[in-house]
Amino acid sequence: MPAVDLQDIRKRMTGAVKVFEDKLRGIHGGRPSPGLFDGIRVDAYGSSMLLNQVASVNISDARQLSVQVWDVSLTQAVEKAIRDSDLNLNPQAAGGVLQINIPPPSEEQRKQLISLIGKYAEEARVAVRGVRRSGMDNAKAAEKSGGISQDEMHKESAEVQKLTDEFVSKINTILENKEQDLKTI
Repeated sequence: MPAVDLQDIRKRMTGAVKVFEDKLRGIHGGRPSPGLFDGIRVDAYGSSMLLNQVASVNISDARQLSVQVWDVSLTQAVEKAIRDSDLNLNPQAAGGVLQINIPPPSEEQRKQLISLIGKYAEEARVAVRGVRRSGMDNAKAAEKSGGISQDEMHKESAEVQKLTDEFVSKINTILENKEQDLKTI
C-alpha cells in the first residue's frame, strides 16, 4: 500500500492553482471581463451576497461593462459595492442598469499589476511545494517505520515530484498568459 495519497496531493495542488486563478480574476488589463466582479459582495436582503447572485454582468463594448441588477431596489447597493471594491471603477446608474467604463491602465499601473501577479504566482508555487514537502515527509516516515522499502519511497517521492513539476508548470503558464494580457493594450 502506498504511503503517499497521490489523489489527495493532486487535489491540494489543484486547490493552490484555483486560488491563484481566483486572485487573477480580479486583475484586469483594461479589457472588460464579466469575471472582474466575481469576488465583489453586495449588502442585500440583510446579508452579504456575491454580485452575480443579484445581477448579471455583460460586456457592452470594448471598454465598457453593464451590470443589470435584477431587483431595482438593490441598484444603489450594487453601485456602492463596485465603488468600494479595490478595482477603482466608477459605475453610472441608469434605472436598474449600471454602466462601467474600464479605463486602460497606465504603464506604471501595468508594472505594478505584473509585479502583483508575480507575487501571487510565487505564493501558489510555495503552496504547491508545501504539499510536495508533506508528501515527501509521508514517504520518508513510512520508509523509516518499515512500512515501505527504500525503493518504494524513492518511487513515491518521484511521483510527488512529477506532480509538483506539473502544477508549477501550470502556474507559470497562467502567469505568462496574464502578463501578456496586461502588456497588451
